[in-house]
Amino acid sequence: MELDKILSQGLSSWNIDITENQQNNFKIYMDTLLEYNKVMNLTAIEDPEEIYTKHFLDSLSCLLVDELKTVGLKAIDVGTGAGFPSIPIKIMRPDIKMTMLDSLNKRINFLKEVGARVGLDNAEYLHSRAEDAGSNPKYREQYDIVLSRAVASLPVLLEYCSPFLKKGGYFICQKGPAAKSEVEQAKKALAVLGCSLEYIKEIDIPYTDLNHNILVIKKISNTPKNYPRKAGKPSKEPLI
Repeated sequence: MELDKILSQGLSSWNIDITENQQNNFKIYMDTLLEYNKVMNLTAIEDPEEIYTKHFLDSLSCLLVDELKTVGLKAIDVGTGAGFPSIPIKIMRPDIKMTMLDSLNKRINFLKEVGARVGLDNAEYLHSRAEDAGSNPKYREQYDIVLSRAVASLPVLLEYCSPFLKKGGYFICQKGPAAKSEVEQAKKALAVLGCSLEYIKEIDIPYTDLNHNILVIKKISNTPKNYPRKAGKPSKEPLI
């Protein structure tokens, strides 16, 4: 299937329109991803159609969440890796002020190159561990939205991500079929970190058999000062 149609028809099924310029930016993104993937580990998916479905459309499913529809949001993608979901979202929603955080500088350099090639404005590329940036007053409790498609368990992700959220902000977390059991596992973390699960949105990704879940978690009180704990501690001793 033509790559343009995968995006245009897939997004149309979600009542989202895409421009020719945005289509071109996704092609540039894919080409840059495949170019850099030859020399560094960015993605195990190298088939163009699968990049469009399993990376681009999957990332863009976040746009179906009502909390992301406000204009001019300030967002951060924690553990962004190769830029998912932040860069696809930023291409479609240039009004969002997007910070992309990753602990590996070579990935940050890749993201800067993508941003330069597709002309991303209001984008920040942050080389840091989540635990360190979340304790920094420049970033702590400064964001309306935190995004994550990272593979850590929900209790760990909550400790990484919730410190960045303003009170009243939302953590939009992409998870697979085990999302509901992860929420059960994260009850303590939610309570300790001042968060509350608002709802789970089930998503079918067009042209795949993937059934994903988006967790929408609200920050209801400020993060206690002793969180996040020092680098490495959240993953070694999760709040469960």
